[in-house]
This record gives sequence, C-alpha cells and structure tokens, in this order.
Amino acid sequence: MKKKVVVGLSGGVDSSVAAYLLKKQGYEVIALFMKNWHDESVTLSDECPWLEDSNDAMIVADKLGIPFQTVDLSVAYKERIVDYMFDEYKKGRTPNPDVLCNREIKFTLFMDIAFSLGADFVATGHYCRRDVKVDSEGKSIYRLLSGCDLNKDQSYFLCQLTPEQLSKALFPLGELQKSEVRLIASDQDLVTADKKDSQGLCFIGKVSLPDFLQQKLQAKSGEIIEIDVSYQGYQNQQINFSSQKERLIFHTTKKNYSPTDGNLVGQHQGAHFFTKGQRKGLGVGGTPEPLFVIDTDVEENIIYTGQGKHHPGLLRRGLIIAPDEIHWVREDLQLIIGDTLKVDARIRYRQPLEPATLYNEATGLYILFDKPQTAISEGQFVAWYVDDELLGSGVIS
Repeated sequence: MKKKVVVGLSGGVDSSVAAYLLKKQGYEVIALFMKNWHDESVTLSDECPWLEDSNDAMIVADKLGIPFQTVDLSVAYKERIVDYMFDEYKKGRTPNPDVLCNREIKFTLFMDIAFSLGADFVATGHYCRRDVKVDSEGKSIYRLLSGCDLNKDQSYFLCQLTPEQLSKALFPLGELQKSEVRLIASDQDLVTADKKDSQGLCFIGKVSLPDFLQQKLQAKSGEIIEIDVSYQGYQNQQINFSSQKERLIFHTTKKNYSPTDGNLVGQHQGAHFFTKGQRKGLGVGGTPEPLFVIDTDVEENIIYTGQGKHHPGLLRRGLIIAPDEIHWVREDLQLIIGDTLKVDARIRYRQPLEPATLYNEATGLYILFDKPQTAISEGQFVAWYVDDELLGSGVIS
C-alpha cells in the first residue's frame, strides 16, 4: 500500500517540484494550499498574492494529477504569528516570523490537518535534509541536516521543529541545487518553472515589513543619537575574570546608552520601526560613513546609531538564551548544567556559520562566538550545528 504524503503546495517552484518528485517516488500525494492572510486593512496595493499563488498551485496539482484543496489558517496566523510579531517589535525586539510560521503553523496546525486526511508524512519545498539513524537501544534518531545547495540551505527556518515533527516530515529538495529544481520544473512544463522566489514575510508575501509595521504601530517622533567610537564603554581593557560565569556575563551583556553618551543627529518616527544593524530609513546624511542602528530604546523612544558597519556598538561576542527558550532538535544530545559544546552557529538566515561554544548554566544557555558578531538582537533565533546537522536553537534574550 502506498504511503500518503500531504504537500504544502505554495504556488512556487520549490513546492511544485517537491510534489512532482514525491509522486515519481511512488507516494500517494495530496496537495494543500494554505491561505494565511487576507487582512485588507494592511494591503498596500491592488495585488492579491495569495490568490495568484493559489491559482498557480491549483494548476500545478492539475498538471500532476493530484488532489488539491485550500485550507484557511488566517485566524491562527493572526493569533500565533502576527500578534506575537507586533508585540515583539513594540518591546524593541526582533522576531523571526518565518521560523514561527514553521513551528506554529506548517508543522503543527497544517500537520494536524494532514494527519486527519490519513497522511503518513507532510512534505515541503525546503532546502534541507532529514535522515534517521538507530541508537544502541534500537531507537530511531531523526536528524535535521543542511541542504546540499548551501546557497539555499533553509535548515535555519526549521530550527524549532521537535523530533516528533521531524519524524513525519519529508524534504524532497534537500539533495538538489536550485538550478536543478528549475530545470525539473521546466522539463515537466510546470507553470511555476520561471516564477520568482517569494519575497517579504511568510504570511503576507509581497508586503514589506517596514510598510506593514507602519500600518499597525503608531508613529511617534523621537531622537536619533550618534555614539562615537571614542565612547568610554568601548575602550579596550585588560580584564582578568575571576570565574567563567563572570566572563560569560561580560561578553553577553549589551551596552546601555543614554542620550548624554552621544550627539543628537536627527529625528525618527518610532523606535519600534527600527532594528539593530539597520542602515536604511534613518534619513540622516552628511556623515563620513553611513549610520547604522546600534540599539533602540522603545521606552524612551530613542535610536542610537554609529558610523560604519564595523562600529564597536554593533559587535558582541556572546548571547544568552533563557532556560525556557532552549530547544533541542536532538533531545538526546542536550547539555546538562555545567556542560560545554563546540558548535557552529548562526543568528540569522544566510549568515555563514561561525565557530562558537555553548555553556549550559542554571541561568541559561550562553553562546560565545570565537569572533564578535554583528547586530545580535533580542528576539532573534540562534541555531547551532555540528558539521551539517542542526542540533538545536533558542530565542536570544
């Protein structure tokens, strides 16, 4: 009897080819399109991307001869993703809606719907791999691996999956290059073969994040302060740490600025519209080097900036994850208190993996990178790997 797979058919080339490959491999394939957002109050143009994508997905399903239906998950998106995202930005944090989308929607609600249809697996068009090995006790251990196309590797977006979710997931594109996927789609005459990859937010599509935020969060004029590199808090000092805990705290504690630490250089319309590392949108010119946001204070509505992408205010060696935000995909490898582990880690999608060390303490999981990292922001997800396997992740405190 054929295994049944429900594919999240998004109307893009990747999920289209994923569905084709699964059918070719002998699975019974069902296509579901997720309608995730239709709030006209934040529509910025006459475009209706979800409707266009739904039509493309239906055409692909018809071409492949597989059942197709649409499921409306927009209420859950608002409750679990959109509301959370706005709340995080109001607090001056930087959420990642794409990671949340996979954790809360695609591999929770969508997976439940798939199982209600009798599915054995759920499949997506992510560029990553899953494999399974058996431990000494005969238990199956599922592993989340980077995609073979390192330029498209999307394992980071799946960093919050549980072992149970991973055991029921299939990623048909994991071994392929993007160019190969395009070629397969073209050879099969799929309508999505030359379709551009989706841009913007996972639940809104073509609407840009800054524009979206400005329609939902109230504008409020505030000061832009420039912090010079000569700021006392940046001065290099030889520090003799009395303990490892003291060293960890030093490298993971962010600097707290006040307006008197720098110079007033401009005005903005809301600190919650800006994130660390942001360059565009400040509206301040005339500086020898471009200004970058190095911190935001949403309580006082102040943006702190510094000149140049190598400004010391942008750099930090470490971060901490609160105990209740630590997530292990490989639960069998999670650290006990006092343990350390050498890993490679990233704090955002497409960032090259950077060597780091995990330190598990009662107060949280500390991550110290070998080299300072740019714009570590509270609310972001950090994911850590050993070789090409993603072991775990967490929300930066």
